[in-house]
Formats: sequence, C-alpha cells, structure tokens
Amino acid sequence: MEKTWVISLGGSRIVPEEVDDKFLLNFKKLIEAHPSQKFVIVTGGGSTARKYITALKKLGKRTKAQSKEGIAITRLHAEFMMSLFGKIANDKLPLSMKKVKNLLRKNKIVFCGALRYTNKNTTDGTAAKIASYLKCPFINLTNIKGLYTADPIKNKKAKFIPTITWEDFEKITKKIKYEAGQHFVLDQSAAKTIQNKKITTYIVGSLKAIDNILKEKKFTGTVIRE
Repeated sequence: MEKTWVISLGGSRIVPEEVDDKFLLNFKKLIEAHPSQKFVIVTGGGSTARKYITALKKLGKRTKAQSKEGIAITRLHAEFMMSLFGKIANDKLPLSMKKVKNLLRKNKIVFCGALRYTNKNTTDGTAAKIASYLKCPFINLTNIKGLYTADPIKNKKAKFIPTITWEDFEKITKKIKYEAGQHFVLDQSAAKTIQNKKITTYIVGSLKAIDNILKEKKFTGTVIRE
C-alpha cells in the first residue's frame, strides 16, 4: 500500500557552505530506495536565505521584505532539487497545497519551497500544513540528530529529547521569538499545526534515521506525538 510522507529538507543540508552534492546524491538514493512510497519534499532556505535576510535587515527593510527574499531562496532550492531528481520528480513548481496534491497524483516525488507569504511562518510551517492537508506523517531533516533542551551546538550540556508530546513541544516553541530566517528544529507555526491536527512528527539529522522510519525500524531522532 502506498503511503505518503512529507519531508522538510533544511536549507542547511542543501547548502551548508557550498552545495553538498555528496549528501544530496545520497538523499536521492534514499528516496529512490522506497519506490512504493510517495514524498512531498519541502526545501528550506538555510544559510543562503539568512545571508540575504541579514543584508536586508541592515538596509532597513521590514520583516515582510526579508521573508519574501527567504521564500525566493526556498523556491530556488526546490527547483534545484527538481533538476537533480529529474523525471521521477515534478517539473513545475507548485505554489498552493491544491497544486501539490494534484502533482502528487502523477509523481512519486513533489518538491516545493514556501507556497506563499504568511506572517511568522517558515518552510517547516508549510511542510506541517501540507502534512495536515494530505493527512500524512511529517519528517523534519535538520543538521542535528533531534530535539534538545537547548542548542547543542552552543550548549554542550543540552540533553537530547527522544520523545515529546505535541503540547509540550508547542510550549517550547512559544518561548522563541520569531525572526525571518530563524534557525530552530521546528517553528511555532509548525508546532501549532502538528498539535491541532495531531500529526505524528519526526525530527532527525541523518538519512539512516529516515530510512529506518520508512522501514518502521528503530531510529535515532525525536518523535512528537500524543
């Protein structure tokens, strides 16, 4: 039986400093290894988007202008991934959830960036909304292995959280002030959506973890559910 998954592919995994072609080819192999499953893959803007956003902020541009620039970068990344995957992916960039669903009928893989400008939202929020719309689970692939009590890169004492409820996760995200291009494992909008719609959500940092999730095996990462 075909199952659909939504994956949020962080921009930090696409372009950490330079385009990570080795990682992306391995990501392609992973997706191709599960031909009986369908995927909507939402690409983030990562550090590339943050560079432009920071410049606009210094130039005195408002948050909306900063966000729109970030949106453009997420779509650039989606088109890049469409090109990398070739015929097995969509050839037109969807700008609405209805279009995503329509493309999924004839494609195993559908890439998209941000669909439209929404106040205080990121591509993680977009991915969560698509998962809600399609009634399917959501995997967030980031550059750390899951959720921690604090930023593990900045705080060596941060503790890993393997399991958390939707409600408790939303409480954590509510404490974080929104900024265009913000860098957190999942934003406030996504947290609210997955709690309201009861979407099983996985936060992982490796392709092996995704492979194990798809195979219903034990994985390293965080699961958010009831």
